[in-house]
Amino acid sequence: MSHVFVTRSLEEVRFWCRMMKEHALLIRYGFTGDQRQQIQEADRCFYVFEEIEERLYQFNERAEPEMMVRFNMEIYQAASNLWGFTRKVLSYSLSRKLITHHYPLFIDHMSRETAYFMNRIELLNKGTFEILRETVITENIFYLRLMADHAKFFGHMIDPSERELTSQASDFSFQFDQLLLSAVDLESMRPYSQKTSILERFIAENRNAVISFKEYKQTVRELAHKGRIRGNLHPAFAAQMAREADYCLTFLDACDHVIHLPPGPENQALSESSSSSSSPPPV
Repeated sequence: MSHVFVTRSLEEVRFWCRMMKEHALLIRYGFTGDQRQQIQEADRCFYVFEEIEERLYQFNERAEPEMMVRFNMEIYQAASNLWGFTRKVLSYSLSRKLITHHYPLFIDHMSRETAYFMNRIELLNKGTFEILRETVITENIFYLRLMADHAKFFGHMIDPSERELTSQASDFSFQFDQLLLSAVDLESMRPYSQKTSILERFIAENRNAVISFKEYKQTVRELAHKGRIRGNLHPAFAAQMAREADYCLTFLDACDHVIHLPPGPENQALSESSSSSSSPPPV
């Protein structure tokens, strides 16, 4: 472990912990007044991540790596508790045991992000800081699905009388659904779809879509912050969506970087595998 590990951990954990705290807040807002047990559990998750955020800013890049590992695992446990809570709420929602103001997809969306964060903590603690070439398509699938979800949420939270904004949300939903389906196709074509030329186009198309969506999100965020938009869109949610677009673009830059790295042993093996003929797998 090195101080590079501490720096990367702080960068990622600060971003995701803020999101986890906001998830707890947004889930809380979806409960009705008589759902006191669920409200209390959401509050507990919120205050846990609020405390973690405060402690995080006491760390800096010169912190001992061993201390960062331990803190990461403490954060992992807090995220695990939040994930369990969201999955329980999802289960109750789908079985109609609990009627909230949230769509099941919204709860599932937050639980997927939490699970992704938990996986990132595990990878950081194992010393894996960068995206791997063989996971570029898989991770793009994750982010494209998030973007598609965001568009659908905007379409349902913004009042139908906001025809221009809801129409744009519908267009983005369709665009990201199509990009997601294309990514799933490329995933099933691995390893042959991992050629640099294919990945370059794949990343560029995704980046262009996210840049456009980011501009839309920023407009919605500003309108929500100023109270100039009709609907039940919470300003905290609009702000979070805008930050996630920025984070997604940073992720795509990292993908673009990794596909242009000189071929190492892993990439050489991939190249040989891609160029050789292969027989179908046994049935």
